[in-house]
Amino acid sequence: MAKVSHLRDSYTGDRQDGISDYCRDLFSSFARSDQRRWGEVYLRGLMHADGRRTPANITEKVLGRKAVQPIQQFVNQSTWAAHTVRRSLAERVADLAVPQAWAMDEVVFPKNGTRSAGVGRQFVGSAGRVVNCQLALATSLVHQDACLPVNWHLMLPRHWDGDEELRSQAHVPEEERHRPRWRYALESLDEILEWDVPPAPLLADWTYEPEIEALLLGLEDRGFGYLVEVGPSTLLPVRQLPGRAPGHRNPAVEVALALGNRGERVRLSWQDGPEARTRQSQFLVAQLGVGPVGAVGQHTPRPLRPTHRPPRQLVVEWPFGRSRPRTYWLTNLPPDRLADTVALAELRHQATLSHERLRQSYGLGDFEGRSFRGWHHHVTLASAALGFHTLQELQLAQALEDDDQLEAELEAELEAELEAELEEEFEEDFQEEFEVELGRAAEG
Repeated sequence: MAKVSHLRDSYTGDRQDGISDYCRDLFSSFARSDQRRWGEVYLRGLMHADGRRTPANITEKVLGRKAVQPIQQFVNQSTWAAHTVRRSLAERVADLAVPQAWAMDEVVFPKNGTRSAGVGRQFVGSAGRVVNCQLALATSLVHQDACLPVNWHLMLPRHWDGDEELRSQAHVPEEERHRPRWRYALESLDEILEWDVPPAPLLADWTYEPEIEALLLGLEDRGFGYLVEVGPSTLLPVRQLPGRAPGHRNPAVEVALALGNRGERVRLSWQDGPEARTRQSQFLVAQLGVGPVGAVGQHTPRPLRPTHRPPRQLVVEWPFGRSRPRTYWLTNLPPDRLADTVALAELRHQATLSHERLRQSYGLGDFEGRSFRGWHHHVTLASAALGFHTLQELQLAQALEDDDQLEAELEAELEAELEAELEEEFEEDFQEEFEVELGRAAEG
Protein backbone atom coordinates (compact mmCIF):
# COMPACT_ATOMS: atom_id res chain seq x y z
CA MET A 1 0.00 0.00 0.00
CA ALA A 2 1.28 3.47 -0.86
CA LYS A 3 2.35 5.60 2.08
CA VAL A 4 1.38 9.17 2.87
CA SER A 5 4.68 10.94 2.41
CA HIS A 6 3.74 14.53 1.54
CA LEU A 7 0.91 15.95 3.62
CA ARG A 8 0.00 19.49 2.77
CA ASP A 9 0.80 22.16 5.33
CA SER A 10 -2.81 22.77 6.39
CA TYR A 11 -3.24 19.10 7.34
CA THR A 12 -0.04 19.13 9.37
CA GLY A 13 -1.14 22.31 11.09
CA ASP A 14 -4.53 20.82 11.87
CA ARG A 15 -2.96 18.40 14.32
CA GLN A 16 -3.90 20.83 17.06
CA ASP A 17 -7.61 20.28 16.38
CA GLY A 18 -7.63 16.99 18.30
CA ILE A 19 -8.41 14.78 15.30
CA SER A 20 -4.92 13.29 15.12
CA ASP A 21 -5.00 12.29 18.79
CA TYR A 22 -8.48 10.88 18.29
CA CYS A 23 -7.34 8.81 15.29
CA ARG A 24 -4.18 7.65 17.03
CA ASP A 25 -6.32 6.13 19.78
CA LEU A 26 -9.10 4.83 17.52
CA PHE A 27 -6.78 3.20 14.99
CA SER A 28 -4.21 1.87 17.46
CA SER A 29 -5.17 -1.71 16.55
CA PHE A 30 -4.09 -1.26 12.92
CA ALA A 31 -1.03 -3.38 12.19
CA ARG A 32 0.76 -0.87 9.96
CA SER A 33 1.52 2.83 10.26
CA ASP A 34 0.39 3.50 6.68
CA GLN A 35 -3.07 2.12 7.58
CA ARG A 36 -3.25 4.53 10.50
CA ARG A 37 -2.22 7.45 8.27
CA TRP A 38 -4.78 6.64 5.60
CA GLY A 39 -7.39 6.14 8.29
CA GLU A 40 -6.84 9.70 9.46
CA VAL A 41 -6.88 11.03 5.89
CA TYR A 42 -10.19 9.27 5.20
CA LEU A 43 -11.73 10.41 8.45
CA ARG A 44 -10.69 14.03 7.90
CA GLY A 45 -12.07 13.86 4.37
CA LEU A 46 -15.42 12.54 5.58
CA MET A 47 -15.58 15.52 7.94
CA HIS A 48 -14.40 18.30 5.66
CA ALA A 49 -14.44 17.37 1.96
CA ASP A 50 -16.68 19.35 -0.38
CA GLY A 51 -19.57 17.61 -2.11
CA ARG A 52 -19.63 13.83 -2.25
CA ARG A 53 -17.04 12.08 -0.09
CA THR A 54 -15.34 10.28 -2.97
CA PRO A 55 -11.71 9.12 -2.83
CA ALA A 56 -10.75 11.95 -5.21
CA ASN A 57 -12.50 14.66 -3.17
CA ILE A 58 -11.25 13.28 0.15
CA THR A 59 -7.59 13.15 -0.82
CA GLU A 60 -7.66 16.47 -2.67
CA LYS A 61 -9.16 18.19 0.38
CA VAL A 62 -6.82 16.62 2.91
CA LEU A 63 -3.61 16.12 0.95
CA GLY A 64 -3.92 18.83 -1.67
CA ARG A 65 -3.67 16.22 -4.43
CA LYS A 66 -5.69 13.29 -5.71
CA ALA A 67 -4.54 9.90 -4.43
CA VAL A 68 -7.43 7.67 -5.46
CA GLN A 69 -5.75 4.27 -5.77
CA PRO A 70 -4.13 4.04 -2.31
CA ILE A 71 -7.17 5.27 -0.42
CA GLN A 72 -9.43 2.90 -2.36
CA GLN A 73 -7.09 0.10 -1.40
CA PHE A 74 -7.24 1.17 2.25
CA VAL A 75 -11.05 1.12 2.29
CA ASN A 76 -11.82 -1.79 -0.03
CA GLN A 77 -8.99 -4.27 0.43
CA SER A 78 -6.99 -3.52 3.56
CA THR A 79 -7.47 -6.18 6.23
CA TRP A 80 -8.01 -3.97 9.28
CA ALA A 81 -10.94 -5.11 11.42
CA ALA A 82 -13.98 -2.83 11.39
CA HIS A 83 -15.40 -4.43 14.55
CA THR A 84 -12.29 -3.42 16.55
CA VAL A 85 -12.76 0.24 15.58
CA ARG A 86 -16.46 0.03 16.42
CA ARG A 87 -15.73 -1.43 19.82
CA SER A 88 -13.16 1.25 20.62
CA LEU A 89 -15.58 3.98 19.51
CA ALA A 90 -18.51 2.57 21.50
CA GLU A 91 -16.46 2.11 24.67
CA ARG A 92 -15.05 5.62 24.44
CA VAL A 93 -18.52 7.15 24.10
CA ALA A 94 -20.01 4.98 26.86
CA ASP A 95 -17.12 5.81 29.18
CA LEU A 96 -17.86 9.52 28.79
CA ALA A 97 -21.64 9.26 29.18
CA VAL A 98 -23.74 6.21 30.03
CA PRO A 99 -26.29 5.68 27.21
CA GLN A 100 -29.95 6.00 28.11
CA ALA A 101 -30.93 3.47 25.44
CA TRP A 102 -29.66 1.33 22.60
CA ALA A 103 -31.55 1.85 19.34
CA MET A 104 -31.86 -0.41 16.32
CA ASP A 105 -32.86 1.05 12.96
CA GLU A 106 -33.13 0.21 9.29
CA VAL A 107 -30.80 2.31 7.12
CA VAL A 108 -31.32 2.46 3.35
CA PHE A 109 -28.57 2.88 0.74
CA PRO A 110 -30.28 3.46 -2.67
CA LYS A 111 -28.31 2.07 -5.62
CA ASN A 112 -28.60 2.20 -9.41
CA GLY A 113 -26.69 -0.99 -10.22
CA THR A 114 -26.96 -4.60 -9.09
CA ARG A 115 -23.35 -5.59 -8.33
CA SER A 116 -22.58 -3.88 -5.01
CA ALA A 117 -22.69 -6.18 -1.98
CA GLY A 118 -26.23 -6.85 -0.84
CA VAL A 119 -28.03 -4.79 -3.51
CA GLY A 120 -31.48 -5.91 -4.56
CA ARG A 121 -35.02 -4.77 -5.10
CA GLN A 122 -36.34 -4.88 -1.56
CA PHE A 123 -39.34 -3.61 0.33
CA VAL A 124 -38.26 -0.69 2.50
CA GLY A 125 -40.60 -0.20 5.43
CA SER A 126 -39.56 3.39 6.10
CA ALA A 127 -40.28 4.27 2.44
CA GLY A 128 -43.37 2.11 2.12
CA ARG A 129 -42.28 0.74 -1.28
CA VAL A 130 -39.83 -1.50 -3.11
CA VAL A 131 -36.42 0.13 -3.68
CA ASN A 132 -33.26 -1.03 -5.42
CA CYS A 133 -30.89 -0.66 -2.51
CA GLN A 134 -28.68 -2.05 0.19
CA LEU A 135 -30.45 -2.48 3.54
CA ALA A 136 -28.49 -2.18 6.75
CA LEU A 137 -29.27 -2.55 10.42
CA ALA A 138 -27.58 0.06 12.60
CA THR A 139 -27.33 -0.25 16.38
CA SER A 140 -26.78 3.03 18.20
CA LEU A 141 -26.01 4.35 21.65
CA VAL A 142 -28.60 6.98 22.50
CA HIS A 143 -28.29 9.91 24.87
CA GLN A 144 -30.69 12.74 25.59
CA ASP A 145 -29.03 15.09 23.10
CA ALA A 146 -26.89 12.76 20.99
CA CYS A 147 -26.89 9.41 19.25
CA LEU A 148 -24.12 7.42 17.57
CA PRO A 149 -24.41 4.24 15.46
CA VAL A 150 -21.69 1.91 16.76
CA ASN A 151 -22.49 -1.38 15.02
CA TRP A 152 -23.55 -2.16 11.47
CA HIS A 153 -24.90 -5.20 9.64
CA LEU A 154 -25.51 -5.40 5.89
CA MET A 155 -28.62 -7.54 5.39
CA LEU A 156 -28.30 -9.78 2.33
CA PRO A 157 -31.35 -10.41 0.12
CA ARG A 158 -32.20 -14.07 -0.35
CA HIS A 159 -31.05 -14.22 -4.01
CA TRP A 160 -27.47 -13.45 -2.91
CA ASP A 161 -27.24 -16.87 -1.27
CA GLY A 162 -27.20 -18.77 -4.55
CA ASP A 163 -25.55 -16.34 -6.97
CA GLU A 164 -21.86 -17.27 -6.80
CA GLU A 165 -20.90 -14.71 -9.44
CA LEU A 166 -22.40 -11.86 -7.41
CA ARG A 167 -20.85 -13.12 -4.22
CA SER A 168 -17.43 -13.51 -5.80
CA GLN A 169 -17.42 -10.06 -7.39
CA ALA A 170 -18.46 -8.39 -4.12
CA HIS A 171 -16.12 -10.59 -2.03
CA VAL A 172 -18.95 -11.68 0.28
CA PRO A 173 -17.62 -14.06 2.97
CA GLU A 174 -18.85 -17.64 2.72
CA GLU A 175 -20.52 -17.48 6.16
CA GLU A 176 -22.60 -14.43 5.22
CA ARG A 177 -26.08 -15.56 4.19
CA HIS A 178 -29.61 -14.20 4.09
CA ARG A 179 -31.37 -14.49 7.44
CA PRO A 180 -34.38 -12.95 9.17
CA ARG A 181 -33.97 -9.43 10.44
CA TRP A 182 -34.38 -10.51 14.04
CA ARG A 183 -31.29 -12.71 13.68
CA TYR A 184 -29.25 -9.74 12.48
CA ALA A 185 -30.62 -7.79 15.44
CA LEU A 186 -29.66 -10.38 18.03
CA GLU A 187 -26.22 -10.90 16.46
CA SER A 188 -25.57 -7.17 16.72
CA LEU A 189 -26.60 -7.12 20.36
CA ASP A 190 -24.47 -10.17 21.16
CA GLU A 191 -21.45 -8.42 19.70
CA ILE A 192 -22.00 -5.27 21.75
CA LEU A 193 -22.59 -7.30 24.90
CA GLU A 194 -18.96 -8.43 24.57
CA TRP A 195 -17.84 -4.79 24.78
CA ASP A 196 -17.43 -2.62 27.84
CA VAL A 197 -20.70 -0.79 27.23
CA PRO A 198 -23.40 -0.54 29.93
CA PRO A 199 -26.65 -2.25 28.89
CA ALA A 200 -29.72 -0.09 28.42
CA PRO A 201 -33.31 -0.55 27.21
CA LEU A 202 -33.52 -1.37 23.52
CA LEU A 203 -35.58 0.81 21.16
CA ALA A 204 -36.58 -0.67 17.81
CA ASP A 205 -39.07 -0.15 15.00
CA TRP A 206 -40.61 -3.48 13.96
CA THR A 207 -43.64 -1.87 12.30
CA TYR A 208 -43.27 -3.64 8.96
CA GLU A 209 -41.87 -6.95 10.18
CA PRO A 210 -44.29 -9.90 10.16
CA GLU A 211 -42.56 -11.79 13.00
CA ILE A 212 -42.12 -10.21 16.45
CA GLU A 213 -42.05 -13.15 18.85
CA ALA A 214 -38.58 -14.38 17.90
CA LEU A 215 -37.12 -10.92 18.55
CA LEU A 216 -38.87 -10.54 21.91
CA LEU A 217 -37.78 -13.97 23.11
CA GLY A 218 -34.21 -13.23 22.11
CA LEU A 219 -34.26 -9.91 23.96
CA GLU A 220 -35.77 -11.46 27.07
CA ASP A 221 -33.27 -14.32 27.05
CA ARG A 222 -30.50 -11.71 27.06
CA GLY A 223 -32.06 -9.77 29.91
CA PHE A 224 -32.96 -6.69 27.88
CA GLY A 225 -35.68 -4.25 28.72
CA TYR A 226 -37.23 -3.17 25.44
CA LEU A 227 -39.65 -0.80 23.77
CA VAL A 228 -40.44 -2.06 20.27
CA GLU A 229 -42.80 -0.20 17.97
CA VAL A 230 -45.11 -2.51 16.01
CA GLY A 231 -47.79 -2.04 13.40
CA PRO A 232 -51.56 -2.37 13.88
CA SER A 233 -51.53 -5.68 12.01
CA THR A 234 -48.65 -7.20 14.01
CA LEU A 235 -49.86 -10.47 15.51
CA LEU A 236 -49.48 -10.48 19.28
CA PRO A 237 -49.40 -13.58 21.46
CA VAL A 238 -52.17 -12.80 23.95
CA ARG A 239 -53.06 -15.29 26.67
CA GLN A 240 -56.70 -14.30 26.90
CA LEU A 241 -58.81 -11.88 24.86
CA PRO A 242 -62.58 -11.52 25.22
CA GLY A 243 -64.32 -13.72 22.68
CA ARG A 244 -61.15 -15.55 21.65
CA ALA A 245 -59.62 -18.85 22.65
CA PRO A 246 -56.65 -18.67 25.05
CA GLY A 247 -53.30 -18.42 23.28
CA HIS A 248 -54.80 -16.99 20.09
CA ARG A 249 -52.59 -14.55 18.17
CA ASN A 250 -54.39 -11.28 17.43
CA PRO A 251 -53.53 -8.09 15.52
CA ALA A 252 -52.35 -5.27 17.76
CA VAL A 253 -55.26 -3.07 16.77
CA GLU A 254 -57.79 -5.73 17.85
CA VAL A 255 -56.02 -6.16 21.18
CA ALA A 256 -56.06 -2.41 21.74
CA LEU A 257 -59.74 -2.07 20.80
CA ALA A 258 -60.80 -5.07 22.91
CA LEU A 259 -58.90 -4.00 26.01
CA GLY A 260 -59.19 -0.28 25.44
CA ASN A 261 -62.84 -0.15 26.36
CA ARG A 262 -62.03 -1.63 29.77
CA GLY A 263 -58.73 0.11 30.45
CA GLU A 264 -58.09 3.53 31.88
CA ARG A 265 -56.50 5.99 29.48
CA VAL A 266 -53.79 8.26 30.83
CA ARG A 267 -53.23 11.81 29.58
CA LEU A 268 -49.60 12.87 29.18
CA SER A 269 -47.74 15.93 27.93
CA TRP A 270 -44.17 15.78 26.60
CA GLN A 271 -41.59 17.53 24.43
CA ASP A 272 -41.59 16.04 20.93
CA GLY A 273 -38.68 15.87 18.49
CA PRO A 274 -35.67 18.12 17.97
CA GLU A 275 -37.80 21.28 18.07
CA ALA A 276 -39.12 20.28 21.51
CA ARG A 277 -42.72 21.06 20.62
CA THR A 278 -45.14 20.33 23.43
CA ARG A 279 -47.51 17.52 22.60
CA GLN A 280 -50.39 16.09 24.55
CA SER A 281 -52.13 12.78 24.01
CA GLN A 282 -53.67 9.88 25.86
CA PHE A 283 -52.19 6.45 26.35
CA LEU A 284 -53.40 3.00 27.28
CA VAL A 285 -51.45 0.11 28.75
CA ALA A 286 -52.79 -3.39 28.09
CA GLN A 287 -51.30 -6.32 30.01
CA LEU A 288 -50.31 -9.21 27.73
CA GLY A 289 -48.85 -11.64 30.25
CA VAL A 290 -45.56 -13.49 29.82
CA GLY A 291 -44.47 -15.01 26.49
CA PRO A 292 -44.22 -17.30 24.69
CA VAL A 293 -47.79 -18.24 23.82
CA GLY A 294 -48.61 -20.97 21.34
CA ALA A 295 -46.38 -21.99 18.46
CA VAL A 296 -43.93 -19.31 17.42
CA GLY A 297 -42.16 -21.08 14.56
CA GLN A 298 -39.14 -23.27 14.03
CA HIS A 299 -36.77 -20.29 13.79
CA THR A 300 -37.43 -19.04 17.32
CA PRO A 301 -34.11 -18.74 19.20
CA ARG A 302 -33.37 -21.14 22.01
CA PRO A 303 -32.96 -19.51 25.42
CA LEU A 304 -29.38 -18.58 26.28
CA ARG A 305 -30.08 -19.39 29.90
CA PRO A 306 -33.10 -19.90 32.17
CA THR A 307 -34.46 -16.49 32.92
CA HIS A 308 -37.37 -14.79 34.57
CA ARG A 309 -39.43 -13.12 31.90
CA PRO A 310 -41.06 -9.88 33.04
CA PRO A 311 -44.64 -9.44 31.85
CA ARG A 312 -45.26 -7.76 28.53
CA GLN A 313 -47.49 -4.80 27.89
CA LEU A 314 -48.97 -3.25 24.81
CA VAL A 315 -48.67 0.53 25.09
CA VAL A 316 -50.72 2.54 22.63
CA GLU A 317 -50.98 6.23 21.92
CA TRP A 318 -54.66 6.96 21.39
CA PRO A 319 -55.11 10.60 20.40
CA PHE A 320 -58.15 12.52 21.54
CA GLY A 321 -61.16 12.11 19.28
CA ARG A 322 -59.77 9.21 17.26
CA SER A 323 -61.54 5.87 16.98
CA ARG A 324 -58.29 3.91 16.83
CA PRO A 325 -54.78 4.23 18.29
CA ARG A 326 -52.02 5.93 16.32
CA THR A 327 -48.90 4.17 17.65
CA TYR A 328 -48.31 0.74 19.20
CA TRP A 329 -45.37 -0.44 21.30
CA LEU A 330 -44.55 -3.76 22.94
CA THR A 331 -42.54 -3.44 26.13
CA ASN A 332 -41.49 -5.28 29.26
CA LEU A 333 -40.62 -2.08 31.13
CA PRO A 334 -42.43 -1.33 34.42
CA PRO A 335 -46.09 -0.53 33.66
CA ASP A 336 -46.34 1.96 36.54
CA ARG A 337 -43.78 4.27 34.90
CA LEU A 338 -45.69 5.15 31.74
CA ALA A 339 -44.32 8.70 31.55
CA ASP A 340 -40.75 7.32 31.54
CA THR A 341 -41.68 4.82 28.82
CA VAL A 342 -43.13 7.55 26.59
CA ALA A 343 -40.05 9.71 27.19
CA LEU A 344 -37.89 6.76 26.17
CA ALA A 345 -39.88 6.32 22.96
CA GLU A 346 -39.23 9.95 22.10
CA LEU A 347 -35.47 9.32 22.19
CA ARG A 348 -35.76 7.44 18.91
CA HIS A 349 -35.81 10.76 17.07
CA GLN A 350 -32.14 11.08 18.06
CA ALA A 351 -31.36 7.97 16.00
CA THR A 352 -33.21 9.38 13.00
CA LEU A 353 -31.27 12.63 13.32
CA SER A 354 -27.93 10.84 13.58
CA HIS A 355 -28.57 8.82 10.39
CA GLU A 356 -29.53 11.97 8.50
CA ARG A 357 -26.51 13.74 9.90
CA LEU A 358 -24.25 10.89 8.76
CA ARG A 359 -25.74 11.08 5.29
CA GLN A 360 -25.64 14.86 4.92
CA SER A 361 -22.38 15.76 6.68
CA TYR A 362 -20.21 12.64 6.76
CA GLY A 363 -20.80 10.91 3.42
CA LEU A 364 -22.56 7.79 4.72
CA GLY A 365 -24.18 7.09 1.35
CA ASP A 366 -21.22 8.13 -0.82
CA PHE A 367 -19.32 4.84 -0.89
CA GLU A 368 -18.61 3.91 -4.53
CA GLY A 369 -17.05 0.49 -4.00
CA ARG A 370 -18.77 -2.85 -4.39
CA SER A 371 -17.07 -5.08 -1.84
CA PHE A 372 -18.63 -6.35 1.36
CA ARG A 373 -15.49 -5.45 3.35
CA GLY A 374 -15.30 -1.99 1.78
CA TRP A 375 -18.89 -1.21 2.74
CA HIS A 376 -18.23 -2.18 6.35
CA HIS A 377 -15.04 -0.13 6.43
CA HIS A 378 -16.78 2.93 5.01
CA VAL A 379 -19.80 2.95 7.36
CA THR A 380 -17.48 2.34 10.33
CA LEU A 381 -15.31 5.32 9.41
CA ALA A 382 -18.42 7.47 8.86
CA SER A 383 -19.55 6.58 12.38
CA ALA A 384 -16.06 7.39 13.65
CA ALA A 385 -16.18 10.81 11.97
CA LEU A 386 -19.52 11.58 13.60
CA GLY A 387 -18.17 10.07 16.82
CA PHE A 388 -15.46 12.73 17.05
CA HIS A 389 -18.07 15.49 17.15
CA THR A 390 -20.44 13.43 19.31
CA LEU A 391 -17.73 13.14 21.96
CA GLN A 392 -17.22 16.90 21.86
CA GLU A 393 -20.95 17.47 22.25
CA LEU A 394 -21.21 15.04 25.15
CA GLN A 395 -18.20 16.68 26.83
CA LEU A 396 -19.84 20.08 26.45
CA ALA A 397 -23.15 18.80 27.80
CA GLN A 398 -21.34 17.22 30.74
CA ALA A 399 -19.44 20.47 31.41
CA LEU A 400 -22.69 22.44 31.37
CA GLU A 401 -24.28 19.88 33.67
CA ASP A 402 -21.28 20.11 36.00
CA ASP A 403 -21.55 23.91 35.92
CA ASP A 404 -25.25 23.72 36.76
CA GLN A 405 -24.50 21.29 39.58
CA LEU A 406 -21.71 23.51 40.89
CA GLU A 407 -23.98 26.54 40.70
CA ALA A 408 -26.69 24.66 42.55
CA GLU A 409 -24.19 23.57 45.21
CA LEU A 410 -22.93 27.15 45.60
CA GLU A 411 -26.49 28.45 45.89
CA ALA A 412 -27.26 25.80 48.50
CA GLU A 413 -24.07 26.71 50.37
CA LEU A 414 -24.90 30.42 50.28
CA GLU A 415 -28.44 29.71 51.46
CA ALA A 416 -27.07 27.61 54.31
CA GLU A 417 -24.62 30.38 55.28
CA LEU A 418 -27.37 33.01 55.13
CA GLU A 419 -29.64 30.81 57.22
CA ALA A 420 -26.85 30.30 59.75
CA GLU A 421 -26.21 34.06 59.90
CA LEU A 422 -29.90 34.80 60.40
CA GLU A 423 -30.10 32.14 63.07
CA GLU A 424 -27.05 33.58 64.81
CA GLU A 425 -28.51 37.11 64.65
CA PHE A 426 -31.78 35.79 66.01
CA GLU A 427 -30.01 34.09 68.90
CA GLU A 428 -28.01 37.26 69.68
CA ASP A 429 -31.16 39.40 69.60
CA PHE A 430 -32.99 36.88 71.75
CA GLN A 431 -30.12 36.72 74.24
CA GLU A 432 -29.99 40.50 74.45
CA GLU A 433 -33.73 40.75 75.01
CA PHE A 434 -33.54 37.96 77.57
CA GLU A 435 -30.81 39.74 79.51
CA VAL A 436 -32.83 42.98 79.47
CA GLU A 437 -35.82 41.16 80.83
CA LEU A 438 -33.67 39.57 83.53
CA GLY A 439 -32.37 43.02 84.49
CA ARG A 440 -35.85 44.43 84.78
CA ALA A 441 -36.95 41.51 86.85
CA ALA A 442 -33.98 42.03 89.22
CA GLU A 443 -34.79 45.72 89.65
CA GLY A 444 -38.39 44.92 90.41
